[in-house]
Amino acid sequence: MDIINQKDTVPFTTADGSTIRELLAHRNSSIRQQSLAEARLAPGAATTPHHHAVTEEIYYILVGEAEMTLGEDTRSVVPGDAIAIPPGQRHTIRNTGGEELVFLCSCAPGYEHTDTFLER
Repeated sequence: MDIINQKDTVPFTTADGSTIRELLAHRNSSIRQQSLAEARLAPGAATTPHHHAVTEEIYYILVGEAEMTLGEDTRSVVPGDAIAIPPGQRHTIRNTGGEELVFLCSCAPGYEHTDTFLER
């Protein structure tokens, strides 16, 4: 049984500029087809606009307020909001609040730097 506590994970910066802690993925568990990570962004910070060729993502907002841009559409998101991000869709998230933005990222297949393509 794989049980990994967030406090026992090592944070790293993804290709898009967010700091994540991989909670469950092929690198640290028996999970092979997806990954779950906790991501954090400081107030005013944003991820670099990017897309994934293969990976679909779900963001789930835990703490803070943000603007989520998916393609040409930008919307405010708050705790409890889940955002579907299909493969190939340009996206970015910007922390618009005064506290650290904390959200979960679920990726299928699991997150890899090599499937992150930065855009401007």
